[in-house]
Amino acid sequence: MLPPDLSPPRAPRRAAVLLAKAAITGTASAEMQVLSQRLAASGVAQTTRFAFSEQGSPSLREVLRTLADDGFEDVLLLPLLLPMEPGFRVWIARSVERWRATEPQRPWPAVRIAPSPAETDAMDALLRELIEAARDAQVPPEMRQSVPQGSVVPPQKRRVLVCQGGPCNDAGAALIWGHLRNEQKRLNLRTGGDGVMSCKTTCLGPCNLAPVLQVFPEGTYYGGVDEAGVDRIIARHLCRGEVAEELAYLPLASRQVLR
Repeated sequence: MLPPDLSPPRAPRRAAVLLAKAAITGTASAEMQVLSQRLAASGVAQTTRFAFSEQGSPSLREVLRTLADDGFEDVLLLPLLLPMEPGFRVWIARSVERWRATEPQRPWPAVRIAPSPAETDAMDALLRELIEAARDAQVPPEMRQSVPQGSVVPPQKRRVLVCQGGPCNDAGAALIWGHLRNEQKRLNLRTGGDGVMSCKTTCLGPCNLAPVLQVFPEGTYYGGVDEAGVDRIIARHLCRGEVAEELAYLPLASRQVLR
């Protein structure tokens, strides 16, 4: 037996995480679960999980926190994204660093991001297989509704716009959007209280304050928003009608920088 100081180094505990963009139905989450199980059967990692970078549960942050608490030291993200935005790797890396900074007591694992499926040699074989599988597929018949279907107009007083412009996307707006939507569902904000509708939008204007969101009917701008900021905006502005002053930016004539 080797002395303790000469023992071979212990291999880090590794996990693989299938990362999709969003899921709003249980069926989509179930499909990700099946893919995760198929990946686990390959034996490529000690554990496999799935997560969503935007809307859906579990979120990427939730999964990474759980893996950290379970002692995993190395995480490989396998993005199931076609196409993959050019800045995807950048804002994932920045978001992970921000999570580490806000929770320094948690032993965050090292995170690596695999190439997009489109960048791999296996993509050619996959496309050929899809073509073969589709040869006998039938185009579904046109769906016609015999009776016009009506829609209920929701009694929603507040609307939250989440900017998806270039600077905001680079700053992690997709993660902010996902966290807002998940909390909106969890807290039943759509129909509870004043009612809240949320939606993505193109550039809202103050790009250097990214990521930016705006709350109506007041039109309040919020900048530099992260998940904790979303929680404060929900608790104070959306639920109590009070502006979260520390994140709000007034419409001034002079340029403003992130506080």
